[in-house]
Amino acid sequence: MDDMKFVQSCLKGDKQSWSEFVSRYSRLIYNYIYSVLSVKGCSIFAEQVEDIFQEIFHSLIKDNYKKLSTFQGKNGCSLASWLRQVTINFTVDYLRKLKSVQSLDTQDEDGFSLGDTLKDSSASAVDFLNDQDKRKTLQECISLLESEEQYFLELFLNQGLSLEEIKDYLKINRGAVDMRKGRIFQKLQDCFKKKGFFC
Repeated sequence: MDDMKFVQSCLKGDKQSWSEFVSRYSRLIYNYIYSVLSVKGCSIFAEQVEDIFQEIFHSLIKDNYKKLSTFQGKNGCSLASWLRQVTINFTVDYLRKLKSVQSLDTQDEDGFSLGDTLKDSSASAVDFLNDQDKRKTLQECISLLESEEQYFLELFLNQGLSLEEIKDYLKINRGAVDMRKGRIFQKLQDCFKKKGFFC
């Protein structure tokens, strides 16, 4: 079942689909809550993570699944990708609200106030997290390639050989080089989509 049909089934109140949704995506949501807290340098308490997790799920089903119904799956955006972004945004907002309860002028032992800390935009933390995740995911996806495909990437990306040089090096024609490159890059793109990127 594709993502849109799966979401539609959840929106219609199908209990089996919703149970599968919770089972399939709970770990992803937990992982990204922990990642955001870690990137933002927060002390991580299990109760806090559980609170954020519960609030995210509550936000998805509140008002007759209003938030979940906004998933459109446009431009190849997978449900995992969408949930990943929802989780990151929600967790950053949660931290912002948590900090706003305290005085912005209160200074720590180093003389920095919460106001100073909040000036560090949440977007930069999200960008850092995204870049870190993409590098890790790229390594995972490359490890799934066949050894000859990994070797091709080594020549092309790490050693910086041109496609023309690779053609001579591998003793194959230019058309075969282009096809191999296209096939490898398509595999990497498919792998990234499966892991929740390209939204």
